[in-house]
Formats: sequence, C-alpha cells, structure tokens
Amino acid sequence: MALDIFVVLLYVAAMLALGWYGMRRAKTREDYLVAGRNLGPGFYLGTMAATVLGGASTIGTVRLGYVHGISGFWLCAALGLGIIGISLFLAKPLLKLKIFTVTQVLERRYNATARHSSAAIMLVYALMIGATSTIAIGTVMQVLFGIPFWVAVLIGGGIVVAYSTIGGMWSLTLTDIVQFLIMTIGLVFILMPMSISDAGGWDALVAKLPASYFSLTAIGWDTIITYFLIYFFGIFIGQDIWQRVFTARSEGVAKVAGTAAGVYCVLYGLAAAAIGMAAKVLLPDLDNVNNAFASIVDATLPDGIRGLVVAAALAALMSTASAGLLAASTTAAQDLWPLLSGSNADGEGDAHKNRLFTLLLGVVVLGIALVVSDVISALTLAYNLLVGGMLIPLLGAIYWKRASTVGAIASMVLGSLTACLFMFLDGLDANTPIYYSLAVGAVSFVIVSLLSRPQAAAGSLA
Repeated sequence: MALDIFVVLLYVAAMLALGWYGMRRAKTREDYLVAGRNLGPGFYLGTMAATVLGGASTIGTVRLGYVHGISGFWLCAALGLGIIGISLFLAKPLLKLKIFTVTQVLERRYNATARHSSAAIMLVYALMIGATSTIAIGTVMQVLFGIPFWVAVLIGGGIVVAYSTIGGMWSLTLTDIVQFLIMTIGLVFILMPMSISDAGGWDALVAKLPASYFSLTAIGWDTIITYFLIYFFGIFIGQDIWQRVFTARSEGVAKVAGTAAGVYCVLYGLAAAAIGMAAKVLLPDLDNVNNAFASIVDATLPDGIRGLVVAAALAALMSTASAGLLAASTTAAQDLWPLLSGSNADGEGDAHKNRLFTLLLGVVVLGIALVVSDVISALTLAYNLLVGGMLIPLLGAIYWKRASTVGAIASMVLGSLTACLFMFLDGLDANTPIYYSLAVGAVSFVIVSLLSRPQAAAGSLA
C-alpha cells in the first residue's frame, strides 16, 4: 500500500508541476481559454479524449460491464461517436468563428438575450460536470488514503482547482496528455489483460458468463437510445467539448485528430466493459456493483502497479473535473459577467479576470461536491438540462433560417422546465425527462418562431 500511495503522490506532484508550467504560457485571454488556438494533432487528440473519458466512462463502464457484459460499452460509444460527429461536421465552421463559448453562436444568430439565457443553462451543466468528477476523486482518495470524504474532496478537488486556475487551457492540455497516457497504459494495457488472465482467459469468460454478456444489445435498446440522446447530442453542444475544438491549430487537426479521439473512446469503452466482465467471473457476488472497478483492481494487481491504475482512474476524473471547471468559468466570464458589468469580454486582454472566475467557481464546485452524494444522478441532471434546454435552439440557429429569438428562448425555458418536471416526477434514471423535454422544446421552438416576425440572422456558421 505504501508503494501505491507513493505512485499516486508522484502523479499528483506531476499535475501541479505541469499546471505551474502552463501558467508561463497563458499570458493572454486566448492563451488561457483556448491554448492560443495552436494545438497540433498529438496534443489535440490527447486532450479531447481525456476530457470526454471521466468517471462515468471509466468506473461507470466497468460497472455496466459487470452487470450487462460487453454491451456496457455503449456509454463510451455514444460519447466517442459524438466526438467523431462534431469533428467531421462542426469543427470547420466553429474554427472560422474565433469565439470562446457555445452561447456566442446563439447571439450571432439571435441576439444577446438568447446568449445570456443559454449561458445560465450552460453554467449549471458545467458546474455539475466539475462537481460529479470531484465527488468521484474524493471517493477514490478516501478509499486509498483512509481519510474522511470531505478531506479527500478538498485535497483532490483542490489540486484540480489549483492547476486549472493558474494555467487555464494550457495547464489542462499538458495535464491531459499525461492523464491520457496513464489512462491508456493503466486500464487498456495493464488492468484489462491482467484481469482477463486472472479470470482464466477469454475462453473462461465465454464458458462462465451467460450468452447475453456477449451480445452488443443486451443492455437494451431503450438504454442505448437514451445514451445517444443524452451523451451523443450532449457532446455536440457542451461548452467543455467546444472549448477543446477551439484549441485546434487547423481544420485538418480538428477533423483527423478529433476523429481518432472518438475512435479511441469507443475502444476504451470495450476495454472497460471487458474488465467488468472479468470482475463478474472473479468476484460474482459483489454487495455493491458500483465497487466493481475498485474490487477488480484490488483483487488482480500487485503493489505499485495497483497505484498506477488508481492514478489512471484519478487521471480520468481530474481531466473531466478540470474541463467542467474551465467551461464554467469561461461561460461566467465571457457570457454572464458582461451582462452584469456592462463590459465587453469578447476582445483581446490578459487572463487575470478569467483566473479569478476559475478560482471562485472552483470553490463553488468543491461546495457542490461536499453536499451532493449521487454522482450518476448529478451527471444525468446536467445532461438532461443541457440537451433538453439547448439542443433544439442551437440546431435551429445553425440549420433553420426561419428561427427567431423568441422561439429560441421559449424552447430553452420550456425544454429545461419540462426536463426538471419529469426528473422530479419519474426520477433521474428515467428516460422520460429527455424525451419530453426535447419534444416540448422542438414544438415550442417551431410554433413560436413561425408566429413571430421573421428576423435576419446576425451571423452564420456557413
């Protein structure tokens, strides 16, 4: 255990050192928010994959593999296909705009009111993304170090807040590359083959597990469709993902490296599901299936190597937490603060104000993590609000010339309220919140836009 703890502490020290180095490169607002729009293919692939693959993708997919078999990979597949989609179809027009936030697109197509309305939804989404990963970081560190949960959250989350605040996107990019490598080595090349070997090899899995564990659709078509509605489309409109797209040096980098990152996410999901299947053979009677990842790590890996895999899990969690935090601070500084202060935040400038917002919202994320206990529920709430409230207006802004500002705002408000209503009535695990919020958002968007006066687009993605 002492060796495992040393490996994890070494990883944490490296993250802080890279954060400090990133600060030296983050001189301007553009450096701080989008790494100077200058990332090449290697850095872009690593930071995009690390951003997407967080706690739900890693620990959650192992749990899904334990319960459902190989079909548990669909969560990562939906995320990966979303990355491929945004890389092939949206990267080119997005890079031309030279913007910082998703909501700036809505202002160009509609007006400033639409931007500010959508920013409120995006801020809640980004804060919850940061908080859910921070909770998971605290859980892992609590088990590893044997410390109280609140102490683990403050230490683990505080590390993320520290390196995100001082270096912004440059710090996130540098740490993401290390996190991407550790995740790949720890889970794909160490934990997966060792766990399957300890279970007796693939033939033993086939012999000992039900046939349904080898079906790609055993998890159920309703779950697969819901994953696509929430995560595939969530990738298309999430500030944390768009902000990574804005870092690409060129359209070619965004398309090729982004597509490669999406393929990697799908393969990562297959590896994580296979680990869960091996855990089912080795540990068939777990009291809590949510502990499948921690249990298989403890059961199959020797000292030192175990620490590397725990560091891999922390890497996945920290990359997503930092992405959510920077997305929240960017939305607050670029979209909401100008509304309150009357200033213009879209031009050039230094990064001091953005650092302040990252620090303040980092404190908010830590506070949420201390009072919210259910990670999956918080993540589902975030994506239901984002997709239910913003998908329709954003697609309309890009593809429908007849779309109007009042239609967009009506869709945001009614879609978000519908998602909240059905999450309250049917629970956060239900499919109804996303189905009904999209339906209400689409109907209200079309009807109100057709009834309102046509308006000229203020900007275009063409």
